[in-house]
Amino acid sequence: MIGEVSGPETMADDEFVADWGHPPHAHTYHQFLFVPLGWITVTAQGREHRLSASVALWIPAGITHSARFGEDSMIVSESFDAERYRLPYTEVTGVNVTDAQRRLLLSRTRRSVLSDDAFAFASLSAATRASLPLPQPSSPLAATVARELGRRPDDPRTVTEWALSLHTSSTSLRRAFRAETGLAFSEWRTRLRLNHSLDLLQRGHLVGAVAAMVGFSSVNGYIMAFRRHFGQTPGAYARKSA
Repeated sequence: MIGEVSGPETMADDEFVADWGHPPHAHTYHQFLFVPLGWITVTAQGREHRLSASVALWIPAGITHSARFGEDSMIVSESFDAERYRLPYTEVTGVNVTDAQRRLLLSRTRRSVLSDDAFAFASLSAATRASLPLPQPSSPLAATVARELGRRPDDPRTVTEWALSLHTSSTSLRRAFRAETGLAFSEWRTRLRLNHSLDLLQRGHLVGAVAAMVGFSSVNGYIMAFRRHFGQTPGAYARKSA
C-alpha cells in the first residue's frame, strides 16, 4: 500500500495529532514501513526511529506505536498476516534497505505488477547480519563525507577537518547530518564503523585488528561501542558467526 500524507488528523478526546502523523495505535498484522521520499519518525517501546529512503522499519503485530511525517513524504506500507508469516523480529526494528529491496517495494506500488506476498515477505525479512540502521544524508557536502567514510571508515578526520576540506563550516556540516539522518556526526560515524566491523569479524579477523581497520583509536573504545549497540562483545559476536 502506498500513500502520501495529506494533512493533520484530529482524533477523539485528547488524541490530537500535532503537525502530521498518527496517534498511538497497534495493528493485528506485521507492518513494514518505507519512505522513498521525505521522512517519518515512529515512536514505539520508548524509542524514536527516524526513517528515510535508506532506513525502513519492521513493526511486529500488536506493538503500539505513533508516527510523525514530513509534510511532503511518500510512505510505502507493506502489511503481512501475523498468523501466516513468522517475523524474525519481536521488537520494532530498523533495517537498512538494499537496492534490491528498494526496487521490489517500488515495483509493488504499481497496480500492473502482480503481487507475491510470500516472496516480498521473504525478501524484506531476510537478515544476513545485525547491522545498525544508517540513514544516508542527502545534501551534497554531507553526502560526500558519508560516501568517503563508506570507502574509508578509518579516515581519522574530525568534522572540522572535513568542513575545511569542503570549504564549509563545521556547524553547517554538523547541522546537515543531524537534520538529514537524525544522528550527530560522531554517532553516525560510529555506526558506520561498527557496521563495517561486522563483516571483518565474520571473516575471522582479531578484535584488535578490526578496531584499527575501521578507525577506532583504542580496542577498549571499540568493544564498549560494540557492546552498547549490539548488546554483546565483538568476540562473542565473532564466535556466534563462526
